[in-house]
Amino acid sequence: MATAAPRRHATGMPSPGSPGDVHPVLRRTGAPPAALDLLAQARAGLEEAAGLPVPNERYATAHLAALRTAAAVLAVREHPDPSPRRRPRIRSVWEVLPEAAPEFAEWCVLFAAGAPRRARAEAGIPGAASVRDADDLVRDAGLFLRLVERLLALPPGPPPPAAAGPHPPGAGA
Repeated sequence: MATAAPRRHATGMPSPGSPGDVHPVLRRTGAPPAALDLLAQARAGLEEAAGLPVPNERYATAHLAALRTAAAVLAVREHPDPSPRRRPRIRSVWEVLPEAAPEFAEWCVLFAAGAPRRARAEAGIPGAASVRDADDLVRDAGLFLRLVERLLALPPGPPPPAAAGPHPPGAGA
């Protein structure tokens, strides 16, 4: 007994639900879980940074949030080089990100320039980051996070809270 050919669309593909239909492969929507986790950690870090009263702590915490945001992009876009020639040198996320996501190259320059200040702030060197430095970095890291969420087609979270409080122009600069 002959079986009927599957119903086909004008494209020649079997119609959904036809006897010859193969289970469709669902497209992954959104970012992988690792990227989503990094973005959640970045958002929590920005919220924490905004409430920290010490500029060094606020600066270091905001910079870490920016690092986690960049790592989320790499979790989605980075593909390791399959040809193992020699052991590659360790590179900063700010060096690798422009290769995977060139649209963030300027952000990488900004955050890479802040890495030495972050190191001094984490070391507890007094005055490593001024109030203005810290507030600017919280703002910039928050904008970077929102841009990455948009790139990954994720609904943006709420904007990060304002930094520790109003500061008169030139305070701590």
